Amino acid sequence: MADFVHADLRNARFERADLTGAQFFAVDLRDARLRGVDLCGVVMRGVELGNVAIDGEIENVTINGVDIGPLVEAELDRRHPDRVKMRPTDPAGFVEAWDIVERLWAETVGRARRLRPELLHESVDGEWSFVETLRHLVFATDSWVGRALLGDPAPWDPLGLPWDEMPDTPGVPRDREARPSLDEVLELRRDRMATVRRFIEALTAESLAADTEPVEAAGWPRPRSYPVRQCLSIVLNEEWQHRLYAERDLAVLAGA
Repeated sequence: MADFVHADLRNARFERADLTGAQFFAVDLRDARLRGVDLCGVVMRGVELGNVAIDGEIENVTINGVDIGPLVEAELDRRHPDRVKMRPTDPAGFVEAWDIVERLWAETVGRARRLRPELLHESVDGEWSFVETLRHLVFATDSWVGRALLGDPAPWDPLGLPWDEMPDTPGVPRDREARPSLDEVLELRRDRMATVRRFIEALTAESLAADTEPVEAAGWPRPRSYPVRQCLSIVLNEEWQHRLYAERDLAVLAGA
């Protein structure tokens, strides 16, 4: 086990590094940037936490004895009343949720079109550009609907974009250098969103409660059976969260 005692590691870069079980004592982490980091099971004592921004999945997180997860969820639901509809329980609820997704994304795309086209390829604070965000949603739909639900072992379009931390997988595209136009990516989006709508509108209580047939081929998601409800809920979550990120970054680009 390596020891770093009185070590100057300022501006060090840790990428795909395994720090499981690492111990930090009297360590200065000011202005650190953590992205795609697994912090499950982390215990922090005697920390100073101020001017900190955290975006991610927050569950069973206790600060000074208070579980903040339910507080965060309640506040997000208050800010975004449609967010509650992203947790449907029956086929009609999934149809309503997809109606909301289509409406909100149409508004967001309208805002994006008011910017200069080159800005839609600009990253804000190291995040995906607007076009890359749309490309990722194409990948998410291909994976969870095309592959998991419809059984296509390799449904991915070459412009699809996996999340950055996903290991390279044969047959799965990852072209970060591509610069397709907004209209080119929106054409893919329209096709994928229409596929989701057809699937959701055909749902019954029985099909929603069923599990998928495993796809026996390398790729994502992994080749096993998944609850249909889980696959659709993942798609809804992807659409909801990435639109919020896109709106956040479009506001920055518009202000610039």
